[in-house]
Formats: sequence, structure tokens, C-alpha cells
Amino acid sequence: MKDILILYYSVHGGTRTLAESMAQGVAQVPGALPRVRTVPRVSTVAEQTAPSIPDDGPPYVELSDLQECAALALGSPTRFGNMAAPLKYFLDQTSALWLSGALAGKPAAVFTSTGTLHGGQESTLLSMMLPLLHHGMLIVGLPYTETGLMTTRGGGTPYGASHHAAPDASLPVSEEEKRLAFALGQRLARVALKLAAD
Repeated sequence: MKDILILYYSVHGGTRTLAESMAQGVAQVPGALPRVRTVPRVSTVAEQTAPSIPDDGPPYVELSDLQECAALALGSPTRFGNMAAPLKYFLDQTSALWLSGALAGKPAAVFTSTGTLHGGQESTLLSMMLPLLHHGMLIVGLPYTETGLMTTRGGGTPYGASHHAAPDASLPVSEEEKRLAFALGQRLARVALKLAAD
């Protein structure tokens, strides 16, 4: 079995729901196993620390999760057209993996949730690709053979899965957005297995 790491940060639940849909997509691919992880919040109080185990949801990610995975799906809510600070903070600590080339040649995909329809979904997805490219990862997007990309009125882009949550986070992840995330999880797992077979 090949582990497909689904690493995300979520505040209001939209990104988490996309991660869960991606995990379901991964689980449908024989030989692939989803490993879902998150990151703790970044505190502005220097003395404050997060508990070593989250109160709910998946465990916090460790560098070994990245070393052991066959592929990575990276998810974040949009913060001014960029990934959220907690996810960036974690990625900034992966220099040892970069120096060793631990992620080079592995496939990766990205996903996001935004408060407004034009609130930076695509720029956030692109910003998350940058550190992955520096690590030598191979970016996997959503092709237009996924017909939901042509009909979606919420999230979903060729750069990765996404969700339009509304400014107050009142919109749940739509069935169409879930299907696109599911499809991206499947595609990422299939690519990972093909690469591992070479």
C-alpha cells in the first residue's frame, strides 16, 4: 500500500471537508491509502504552545509523514490570495527534506477554500505549488475531462479543488465541489502508483 498524505489547515471546516473528500477518492484506488494530517495554529503569544495532540480531527503532521508518503495533497484556506500562516510555517521547517531530496519526483496536488467567489482561490493554489516545486515535486491538477469544472458555480479549478464558503463561512461544501475534490484525490493516487511502478 502506498500512503497518500493529505495535509491541510482549516478554521471553519471547508478545507477539512475537501480533505475528507480527497481521502475518499484516494481510498477508492486499489493500492493507495489516505493518511490525513493537519497543522496547529500559529500563536501570536510567544509562550503559548499547542497541545501535542489535537482535540479532534487528524493528528498533527510530522516530517516523517512527508518522507514516507508516495504523494502529497496540500490544502489551506485563502488568506489574501495566499496560503494560511500555519501551513506556511510548517513548510518553512522542511529544509532538511529539501536538502536530502526526500520529496523530489513525488506527485502533489493542492486545494483551498475561500470566503468569496473571487477571493483568491487560484492565487492561493498557485502559492501552495511554489514550495512543492522547490522540493522537486510533480504537480497534478484537475483536467477538464472532469466535467464538473465546466458547470461549477462555486469552487473547482484546473489548478486544484476549491470551495466557495461565503464571507461568514455559511455555505457548506457543495456536492459538486466534493466530487471535484474526490476526483483530484483519485487522480493523485493513480499518478503516485504509476510513478512507483516505474
